[in-house]
Amino acid sequence: MFTIKSKLYLDRSQIISKIDPRIWGSFTEQLGRSVYEGIYQPSHPSADKDGFRTDVIDAVRKLNVPLIRYPGGNFVSGYDWQDGIGPKNQRPRRLELAWRSIETNQFGLHEFMKWSQKVGAKPDMAVNLGTRGIDEARNLIEYCNFPKGTYWSDLRRQNGAEKPFNIKVWSIGNEMDGDWQIGHKTAQEYGRLAHETAKVMRLVDTSIELVASGSSLRTMSTFGSWEETLLDNVYDDVDYLSLHQYYDNYDNDLKEFLGKSVDFDGFINDIIAVCDAVKARRHSDKQINLAMDEWNVWYHSKAADDKQAPWQEAPHLLEDHYNFEDALLVGSLAITLLKHADRVKIGCLAQLINVIAPIMTNTSGEPSIWYQSIFYPFMQVSNYGQGIALAQRANVPAYKAKSYDVPYTDSVATYNSKTNEIVIFVENKAHEKVNFETTLENFNVNKLVEATQFCGYDLKKTNEDQSMSIDSLKKVHLDDDKLTAELQPLSWNMIRINADD
Repeated sequence: MFTIKSKLYLDRSQIISKIDPRIWGSFTEQLGRSVYEGIYQPSHPSADKDGFRTDVIDAVRKLNVPLIRYPGGNFVSGYDWQDGIGPKNQRPRRLELAWRSIETNQFGLHEFMKWSQKVGAKPDMAVNLGTRGIDEARNLIEYCNFPKGTYWSDLRRQNGAEKPFNIKVWSIGNEMDGDWQIGHKTAQEYGRLAHETAKVMRLVDTSIELVASGSSLRTMSTFGSWEETLLDNVYDDVDYLSLHQYYDNYDNDLKEFLGKSVDFDGFINDIIAVCDAVKARRHSDKQINLAMDEWNVWYHSKAADDKQAPWQEAPHLLEDHYNFEDALLVGSLAITLLKHADRVKIGCLAQLINVIAPIMTNTSGEPSIWYQSIFYPFMQVSNYGQGIALAQRANVPAYKAKSYDVPYTDSVATYNSKTNEIVIFVENKAHEKVNFETTLENFNVNKLVEATQFCGYDLKKTNEDQSMSIDSLKKVHLDDDKLTAELQPLSWNMIRINADD
């Protein structure tokens, strides 16, 4: 019988980069039940005085999400932020065209800022460059960030926020390369508008960071050329280029599906190459980093979404119920982000609650809230994927999928000097057990802190019954600078080791 052996070599002196904690951000918009019946449900027994579900707040805190992108998403390209400020009984009801729903505007800018503070996250505020543009941007940033003494800053104070919100990360537009987007533009049109928008925003507040809208998917016909044209217009104006990527398993091919992490890695490498080519052509010293501000698995709900009647309040849209194989891919995608920590500084798992999300709620009955399969690997990387990402040498056999050669194990390690911990994330994509061995060089290794596994479930099992859990990894041994472990078939694993700096 073929025994799979996977060897990993880690050296304290060999690093990829310091990890920006914002790589574990998330995303929410007024879509389906993400906000209404998710974040905000005043009638729910768990609701606090602001109408926020406290069970949701507790769940989000477990994910340790440092940054949340809002209000879109497709929603932002038709949204007027002024509809969501001021007395709630005076806010207009609108036709929301992106998702063909009724928007009540009972949740808006002030509510989001208050809620994000409660969950311990900073905002990544998106600006509408679809139906609005430069005026919206300059007015919104003045409303949010200018202290007082002007029309918009004093209106904010009148609406209950005496101090400025001081939002530092701003996304200028969303998926402007897609014809599905309200106000879709060519790369040149968007590039010029993004340049002028960035200009006025920085005139109001020089301390902000700006994210320009890159390709919505790697399969877009404009992929690559979009980035090049855009960056020719905005290279000196922005700090990050956004990327979006979702994966599906319509073909029900596990080997191919778990191999999508190879595609994800290629997508990131391709965009880095484009950014650096523009940098070289411009003879610039500035480096553009990446914001992978939408990523996830998404396909389970699409047939049901097609049957939904339009013009509902908080319709059940994009409510994928994730299974175990989805969790394996999400874990592997997270590993890929860490491998690119030198260039990917912002990441947003899309989305956070109810809509293609790790957290699901019920409006009544039990359970009132439940965690999807993807909750568990993301919770571990968001809490323990901190510090610095370590470079690695790996000796791992691979299998052949239709489109990729896929290593049987996917791994990455971090070192956190604050906790004196090496953390190894490793996924076994094989149907067999794997003998996993790691050599730790130039570390003062002390002891094994924790070793866990997430495995043993039917690939198609979802977690409505909340039977899924993270268990102890049984066969693991640390001897000086050598770690050995037996990884169960199709498993997500995390190993924490105490080591002095």
